[in-house]
Amino acid sequence: MSKLFIANIRSPEGDRPLVTVRASAEGEARLFLAAAYPDDEVVDVVEPSDWTSDADTGAKDGDVREHAGVAWQAPSSLAR
Repeated sequence: MSKLFIANIRSPEGDRPLVTVRASAEGEARLFLAAAYPDDEVVDVVEPSDWTSDADTGAKDGDVREHAGVAWQAPSSLAR
């Protein structure tokens, strides 16, 4: 079953907008992100807890979407 993950991706130019990816587990999500952003650092990948969006976040495993204008923010359960 596909789950939604949110990711913090850092390119050589700086942080990317929020990225979502559909995968069955975090490890698989990291693989999809590494393939989609081979020159960038995957900083964080987490399940979004109560994060919601009306944007297209994909429907099947491997769907990676970048959400322009939305910055990464750790879910409240991970906030430091």
